[in-house]
Amino acid sequence: MPLPEKTTLPPSSDPFEGPGAPGRLVGALGLLGGILALVLSLEGRSLWGACSGFSLWEGDIWSACCSQRLLDPYSFTHGLHGLVLGGILAWLLPRASLSLRGLGALSLEALWEVAENSPFIIQRYREATIALGYTGDSIINSLGDVLCCGAGFVLAHHLGWKKAALVFMVTELAMLFWVRDNLTLNVLMLLCPIDAIKAWQMGL
Repeated sequence: MPLPEKTTLPPSSDPFEGPGAPGRLVGALGLLGGILALVLSLEGRSLWGACSGFSLWEGDIWSACCSQRLLDPYSFTHGLHGLVLGGILAWLLPRASLSLRGLGALSLEALWEVAENSPFIIQRYREATIALGYTGDSIINSLGDVLCCGAGFVLAHHLGWKKAALVFMVTELAMLFWVRDNLTLNVLMLLCPIDAIKAWQMGL
């Protein structure tokens, strides 16, 4: 009786599957971080910003050091970016590996960091939102924002969309009571500023 022929699966086109995938992922993440830091430097961003002293956290959104440290209250909104991008990319690219989708999410977040630190967006923040003295992020803060996005992406993967949606809503409410700002208001005020909301956010 002849033996059945051995069938072989075609090699995956996903570069982050198979032997050597972890090394390629680490290399891709390092390259992405390096490119982001270089582009931000060309945009005029400094590594640590103008704040004196070393600190990884700035909790006062009205401080000139906000957006200059590694983390600040708005880091949570970048985590929410990861939650949202994780869901969108899982829906659009269901067959792609988690690593490939994660790299895609981080690349989109890096593109936003470049756009956010452009003169146009900086001026828009100053005119339309409560970030009156905003001068752009430090490079270390932008890298921290991308890391937070990555954390949100991983969290979305482990929680599933229902629990991730709950985390999103709880975080938005917590931010609203904590600093009178959150991702939803940030987007709203950038696109369609409302004077009454801005006055409330500033405590006027």
